[in-house]
Amino acid sequence: QVQLVESGGGLVQAGGSLRLSCAAPGRTFSRYTMAWFRQAPGEEREFVAAISWTGTSTYYTDSVKGRFTISRDNAKRTVYLQMNSLKPEDTAVYYCAAGPLGVGVIRESDYDYWGQGTQVTVSS
Repeated sequence: QVQLVESGGGLVQAGGSLRLSCAAPGRTFSRYTMAWFRQAPGEEREFVAAISWTGTSTYYTDSVKGRFTISRDNAKRTVYLQMNSLKPEDTAVYYCAAGPLGVGVIRESDYDYWGQGTQVTVSS
């Protein structure tokens, strides 16, 4: 089964920026809602952001509003997460997900395809 592939994680100082990418192979992904989740050590996986298949609708969790921007390029079959003003609290493994429902869906079980994650570490 074809899965998603994340890249762009790394180590950055607080206040810095990173841009994550998620490759979404397969024709079906072009009309799926794409989302980012994250999981810090010892914590539950949480929803971060989602974008509709057209790229016209987005939804963010409160903690990242104004700092993170989700976007997609359907021609490249890729979704991005631009992360600015990073904080140590943003440190986590970030996962890309794809699902058939709308951008307001934040439950893991409503997404059908997942990547294996990319580590983001923000130092103080």
